[in-house]
Amino acid sequence: MAVQAVERATSFGPAVALSCRECGERFELGPVFACTSCFGPLEVAYELPAGDPEGLRRRIESGPANIWRYAPLLPVPADVAAKPNLNPGFTKLVRADNLARELGVTGGLFVKDDSGNPTHSFKDRVVAVAVEAARAFGFTTLSCSSTGNLAGAVGAAAARAGLRSCVFIPHDLEAGKVVMAAVYGGDLVGIEGTYDDVNRFCSELIGDPAGEGWGFVNVNLRPYYGEGSKTLAYEICEQLGWRLPDQIVIPVASGSQLTKIDKGLKELVALGLVEDRPYRIFGAQATGCAPVSRAYKDGHDVVRPVRPDTIAKSLAIGNPADGPYVLDIARRTGGAVEDVTDEEVVDAIRLLARTEGIFAETAGGVTVGVARKLLRDGVLDPSLTTVVLNTGDGLKTLDAVAAGPRATIRPSVEAFRGAGLGG
Repeated sequence: MAVQAVERATSFGPAVALSCRECGERFELGPVFACTSCFGPLEVAYELPAGDPEGLRRRIESGPANIWRYAPLLPVPADVAAKPNLNPGFTKLVRADNLARELGVTGGLFVKDDSGNPTHSFKDRVVAVAVEAARAFGFTTLSCSSTGNLAGAVGAAAARAGLRSCVFIPHDLEAGKVVMAAVYGGDLVGIEGTYDDVNRFCSELIGDPAGEGWGFVNVNLRPYYGEGSKTLAYEICEQLGWRLPDQIVIPVASGSQLTKIDKGLKELVALGLVEDRPYRIFGAQATGCAPVSRAYKDGHDVVRPVRPDTIAKSLAIGNPADGPYVLDIARRTGGAVEDVTDEEVVDAIRLLARTEGIFAETAGGVTVGVARKLLRDGVLDPSLTTVVLNTGDGLKTLDAVAAGPRATIRPSVEAFRGAGLGG
């Protein structure tokens, strides 16, 4: 038993326990996600390296060009980079000067473009950390409920790690995401209903013998899975020259990404890796699935579930688990939660592509659209350093944007001129 405890501790690096976000009770590291006392969500608690920020900064900078450069701050073993995994992260932070001019931003505008990850979305980050937990707990099958991107990330990561995968999605996802989830050879199962129906089914499967030995990355592995989103905060600050952004606009589905980015920023401050100064966090939703935005605007602390109806299907979670925590963070940091219509989402996708050459999926259209709306309404300060997240590749949501040739002509200069295309 003592040997097992040592192995378990080694597998999770600086992580020492699971802590309830509501009552603070601590539990041993394990595949659990809810407090047995108050049913609050659990998250990973650490004993992080302290006392030598310069040494830690040098150690990080000398690490691999992926999320494992931050292994000393994650619930993973020290040798994680040597294991078979997809090595996501350290994606581009693009200085978006053309977009800034369009939007009237003078303080510096950046797009954190996570479409450069192995399966072209930020989900590769969270899955990579969850896979290490699955290995530590001896799971043989990797699973999830997904709105699309996570399904592909789980399928790819499981294939690379030598694990079986079985993932569950709503039956009406975008075709590109369905293909990307299925191509890795695992089992892909469509469920009749919304994402919330899929998620409820997965929670039931965990307690059934049919789910024995399964690691559901966003259910029984959720505390570890969520920690992968912290690496977005780490990278943004490192790529800004080890400083906090003044403002950051983050898409909200379950809300976990936003809450973990805030956690990561606070950890960097506590470790002395960045200067402690104010920052503002803004949540972005699509109007057709905006329960957190509605609660924020109404001044509520409770998020009322909605039935999603939006082209931004990766954000179509009508009952977001971390919704109340998103509200807390937006209010604490002086930020806000806003939403934009599907038409504004499409227009924002086109705007980002036209100005910066980045083809975002619909979630990226949501963040750019919300940033534009907040600037117009005087909520975002155009004189401050602002970061907007693009969490996925537009090739996954082609149905959202109608585009094609400007003209179809015969192969001759005369036809080219006749079409009015000459300089």
